[in-house]
Amino acid sequence: MNRRKELFRVILAISIIIVGITHFAVPQPYVKIMPPQLPYPLGLVYLSGFYEILGGIGLLVPPVSQAAAWGLVLLFIAVFPANINMAVNHIKIETIPYSDSPWVQAIRLPLQAVLIAWAWWYTRPSDKEIQASLIPKSLIPKELDW
Repeated sequence: MNRRKELFRVILAISIIIVGITHFAVPQPYVKIMPPQLPYPLGLVYLSGFYEILGGIGLLVPPVSQAAAWGLVLLFIAVFPANINMAVNHIKIETIPYSDSPWVQAIRLPLQAVLIAWAWWYTRPSDKEIQASLIPKSLIPKELDW
């Protein structure tokens, strides 16, 4: 089970990094679903993209992976209003097929709970021997108790 957990860690990390990059490469769809009550929608899109990239990388750096996972949990909760806004106002995103379908928009809402649970899975200590890491574990100082 632990090896599977680490495979899913890598999948989540890579996925969230890619999504974070799209916040900078193609911000307009994210701006479009921002609740109108929030100020500076483009700035918030860039900010959430930055934290998605940071969280994805952090999941793969053992000494900070638990903190990164907590950060992603909070981020997934923070962006939930945009998903609600998209569903309530039936906002169509041209690059996502059927994005104006009530079914697609309804599925997006519980998907956020799945993402929160997935990130929360990594808030607990992992097996140090097999934890996925971007950096060689031999370079992690022994003084760091991760």
